Amino acid sequence: MTKRIERYKPDGDRELLKTTVEGKEDFTNTDPWRTLRIQGEFVEGFDALSKIRPAAAIFGSARCKKENPYYQAAVKTAEALSRAGLSVITGGGPGIMEAANLGAHRAGGLSVGCNIELPFEQTPNPYQTISLHFRYFFVRKMMFVKYSVAFVIFPGGFGTMDELFESLTLVQTEKIEHFPIVLFGSGYWKGLIEWMQDSMLKEKCISEEDLSLYTITDDPEEAARAIIENSRKHGYI
Repeated sequence: MTKRIERYKPDGDRELLKTTVEGKEDFTNTDPWRTLRIQGEFVEGFDALSKIRPAAAIFGSARCKKENPYYQAAVKTAEALSRAGLSVITGGGPGIMEAANLGAHRAGGLSVGCNIELPFEQTPNPYQTISLHFRYFFVRKMMFVKYSVAFVIFPGGFGTMDELFESLTLVQTEKIEHFPIVLFGSGYWKGLIEWMQDSMLKEKCISEEDLSLYTITDDPEEAARAIIENSRKHGYI
C-alpha cells in the first residue's frame, strides 16, 4: 500500500471527493468550478460516441497477460461481436481491455477505449479506433452504460466487480433496459455465484429472478452469440 501512495498523483476523482476547509483552497479548485470540467467531460464523451454503432462493453483485469486463456478468449469474443456489426468498448487499458480492443481491431470493427487517470495499471493500449480520456470515474461509467447494449465481464478485480454489480443494479431497478450481462469463466465466478445463492438469496436480500439477470459461459462464440441474437432482436444490428 505504501508504494501505491508514493506513486499516486492527485486526479479528478480524488480532488473532487476530498473534504475541503473553507478558505483553504484557490477558488478555481472549488466544487462549483469543478462542475465545468465535469460538464466538459460529458460533452466530449457524448460528442465522440453519439454516432457510433451500438456497442458491447467488455470488462476484465488489467493484469491479465497475453498468454492467459482469458486474454485469448476476449480477443475471440470481440472479433465475433465486431464481425456481427457491433462496436466494442472497453476501459482502454492493458489486459482484458487490450485483448478486446485487439479483437475488434483485427475484425475491422470500431474499437473504443474510455481511458481513466489511475496511479498504476492504466496505460492506453494501441488498438483503439476512438480513444477518450477521463478524469472522473462516474463520467466514464456513464459512457459504458449509455452506449452499450450488452456487458461481457471477464475475470477481474475490484473495478470489474464494480462494473458487474452496477450493471446488475441498473437492470434490477429498471433504470436501464435488461440487456445481456455475460460472465465469462465459470470457474472464476463459481464462488461468487454460490455465495449469492446461499447467502444473498437465503437472507432474502435478492429475489430468485435476480439470479437470471446474467448468464455464464466458457465459450467465446456462445458469449458473442447471446449478445448478437439479442441485438438483432432489438434492431441494433
